[in-house]
Amino acid sequence: MSQSYPVPVVMTLAGNDPSGGAGIQADIEGIASMGCHAAPVITALTVQDSRDVYQLIPLDPDLVYAQARAVLADIPVAAFKVGLIGSPGIAEVLEVLFEDYPHIPVILDPVLAAGGGHDFDSVHMSETIRTLLPHVTVLTPNSVEARRLAPEADTLDACAMALLAQDCEYVLITGTHENTPRVVNTLYANHRLLESYTWERLPHSYHGSGCTLAAALAGLLAQGQEVLSAIYQAQEYTWEALRGGYRIGAGQHMPNRLFWADDNEQGDADDD
Repeated sequence: MSQSYPVPVVMTLAGNDPSGGAGIQADIEGIASMGCHAAPVITALTVQDSRDVYQLIPLDPDLVYAQARAVLADIPVAAFKVGLIGSPGIAEVLEVLFEDYPHIPVILDPVLAAGGGHDFDSVHMSETIRTLLPHVTVLTPNSVEARRLAPEADTLDACAMALLAQDCEYVLITGTHENTPRVVNTLYANHRLLESYTWERLPHSYHGSGCTLAAALAGLLAQGQEVLSAIYQAQEYTWEALRGGYRIGAGQHMPNRLFWADDNEQGDADDD
């Protein structure tokens, strides 16, 4: 007998990236890689390639709300993953959704700028993102985003404390933008630094690395993983996806989020 809803469902609310490196496609691949079903809700359309974003068109907030409500009324969602929000109006409808489903964990990747440098009105968007923090289980900013979200802070530790003070449960700050020999990611909760994770610095710039991390984390939490274990495993998966990345355009490398399905990788492992 078939079981109803045998696969955990993650609702991803994010923009569409036609290059496939970031946004909704990145989320779908990352969520599926964790053994989950992705329920994609589009928040914005973009004109972009592997180099940069050239145009952003937020959807009508009512349409975003209707997309999410249709799924939530039909399918049990185990986690929310939020990427590009697009507008304050969309943030308002997300807040309503999260208030109505307080038991569902929320992973928020605070997208303030594209990898190629296009700025999504960062001051305006930073204020918008801060309104959602009381509903967020894990916030995953890179160091640049953390400083923009907490401009009054003078260190990354202080940024994390300021974000936790707004009732965000966990803050994971990634360190790829810092000038360090190895990448150091830092996890904060309960008004303190919980753990630092050190990863080999890879040689390229990647389009969609933040989406990959947050989507994987949402998938692992949807599977019932404990938060600290899920945070480590999501980083490990992301590092492997970046290590296996490829350059198919004129800009950044694309993460290989399906590296685990690569026959060549399996062959290499068999030769070890």
